[in-house]
Amino acid sequence: MGTRLIATGSYLPKTSLSNDDLTNFLDTSDEWIYKRTGIQKRHIATDENTSDLGAKAALNALEKVDISPEEIGFIIVATMSPDFISPSTACLIQEKIGAINAFAFDVSAACSGFIYALTIADSMFHTQSCEYGMVIGAEVMSKMVDWSDRKTSVLFGDGAGCVILKKDSQNSIMYASLNSDGSHYKALTAKEQPVQNALCTIDSKHHALDMDGRAIFNFATKQVPIEMLDALQQTSLKPDMIDYYVCHQANARMIDIFAKKLKQPIEKFPMNISRLGNTSSASIPILLDELCQTRHICLDGTKTVMMTGFGGGLTWGTLIINI
Repeated sequence: MGTRLIATGSYLPKTSLSNDDLTNFLDTSDEWIYKRTGIQKRHIATDENTSDLGAKAALNALEKVDISPEEIGFIIVATMSPDFISPSTACLIQEKIGAINAFAFDVSAACSGFIYALTIADSMFHTQSCEYGMVIGAEVMSKMVDWSDRKTSVLFGDGAGCVILKKDSQNSIMYASLNSDGSHYKALTAKEQPVQNALCTIDSKHHALDMDGRAIFNFATKQVPIEMLDALQQTSLKPDMIDYYVCHQANARMIDIFAKKLKQPIEKFPMNISRLGNTSSASIPILLDELCQTRHICLDGTKTVMMTGFGGGLTWGTLIINI
């Protein structure tokens, strides 16, 4: 028993914010941002929350397959920017799309979240009686950042991506690996929830996203290629046997380094970060949907794709899948 990916979908807020737009309220420039990150613009939600974006991505995916929302057995949402701490964003999306028979829950693993959620979804087909499942990465990162902090506010964008999975006699997921290192949790934190109650009263300030960019860059450029090469070794695949390396879109310079370390052409590492910025857990499914829209991937089982995510936690994870 296994998992087959049968549809993708995505949704981006209509408002786009360019680097030049940011100079109206930040001491920065298009050249400064682009040189360091590869980002030129990003989409920003103005009247939509994370569940709204996720629901629209889910409906976009459902339009591409002949199944109804009622047939979806589970919804797993990867997000670090939920509408609420409780209820889960997945439950809100379940209601919005009418998936009345699905159980739903969130996964919090920052920019690795979609890889975590997809790996969990694969296990669901082994233990549950579902025929179809849905995995969504959805983020409104614009509500998480301090917009006066140019180190972080220039990096992030909003959006959502979705995949629909079907239980299958053969498993298209060839390899999955999830990893964490909590000893470096301070490298990326957001919205700290301090203890405050009748017995313990402290400053209840909710801190905006804080990131040690250099630490994250060094971690990713060292650890992620090791993980990718290990995935290839474990599956007896050569780097050139992978059709596309779909990486979390954190920084174009990082992805260039990944390609060099694997000695693969940069064309096999598709990027949309220049247009979308870092959309955290949504970046991989959005990019995957773009590849399907352009017919680089046709979901006919003929392409072998490596997906890799990395971010706060610290967390990182890799999947190899035939799609």
